[in-house]
Amino acid sequence: MALDKENQVQPELEILDETQLLNGTIIGVDLGGTRVRAVLSSGTGQILARAEMFTEADQGLEHVLHNIRLTIKAVMDLAEFSNLVGLAIGAPGPLNPYTGVVYSPPNLPGWSNVPLVDILEKATRLPVYLGNDANLAALGEYTFGAGKDYRYLVYITVSTGVGGGVIEDGRILMGAKGAAAELGHMSVEYDGPRCNCGNLGCLEALTAGPYLRKRAIELLESGQKSKLTDMAGGNLQNITPELISEAAYEGDETAKNLVLDTAFYLGVGVTNILHLFNPEIVVIGGGVSKIGPMLFDRMREVVTERAMPAFRQNVPIVQTSLGGDIGLYGTIALVLQNYEKAKERKQLLTELAAEEV
Repeated sequence: MALDKENQVQPELEILDETQLLNGTIIGVDLGGTRVRAVLSSGTGQILARAEMFTEADQGLEHVLHNIRLTIKAVMDLAEFSNLVGLAIGAPGPLNPYTGVVYSPPNLPGWSNVPLVDILEKATRLPVYLGNDANLAALGEYTFGAGKDYRYLVYITVSTGVGGGVIEDGRILMGAKGAAAELGHMSVEYDGPRCNCGNLGCLEALTAGPYLRKRAIELLESGQKSKLTDMAGGNLQNITPELISEAAYEGDETAKNLVLDTAFYLGVGVTNILHLFNPEIVVIGGGVSKIGPMLFDRMREVVTERAMPAFRQNVPIVQTSLGGDIGLYGTIALVLQNYEKAKERKQLLTELAAEEV
């Protein structure tokens, strides 16, 4: 596998099942703004090994591509190449899974119309599939998680940003350019705060972790009293969504109101989603979802108050069962959906590589 030599930092590698490594068939990659992670999986979805390292997105496109290749190599070297079928990567949108091009993700500066599939196929000689990270999380939940008993599912991730994916009769809803279901960028407050995308009052701008933290700091700087100040050691920059959640469950009114406001806007967003997509189940993941019952109870109340009964009745709204690995499971599922085509594509890539020698 071709690699640059500019960076001596190596990914953290963890082997989960050493006896099965050589039989690994799928590589899944999750490209995030903070970390890039890769797994080696069996054909049944069992994760055999994993590697990860910091994305270091602020260092530009070529550096990030280098880190992606390093992370893939760490797990790829554990398997027999002849046993590998394909690789899938989940990346922040917007992107086009049909052409394999990543457009201009807000959290990946310097990326513009990057032909990521072509780059990785040349580096690995494996067939590569690309998907929006939130879409793949939906596919992972549908294939391996809470949604495996349903054909119509919506997944929402509420973390550094807000994304989503829609499963329509067992397939990812893609749209004309493969960019459908940017659920985080629906407006839920017509004159709300400006979102990174340029719109006003996006679901992301009102519920994502950085917004929750920013709002808490603004309230405390304005003189509002809260145990958050002491919990942060007197430095408001130490406040995190996790700290806000902890304070809320300890009865702090400021923290509790922040959580309930976040839950309100999530409830508005879920109401829109129910009316738009008519799913059988809504699954919510991401760091903010870990706030738990206080968030989910209020969100469900809002949905009950606002959604038409025919759309909300008997539709569970649940937390993901796959935790932080949901996107990785989605990449595994994407290769599984293309398993036979991937084997044919690998043979073609092998022949093309032989001709170039």
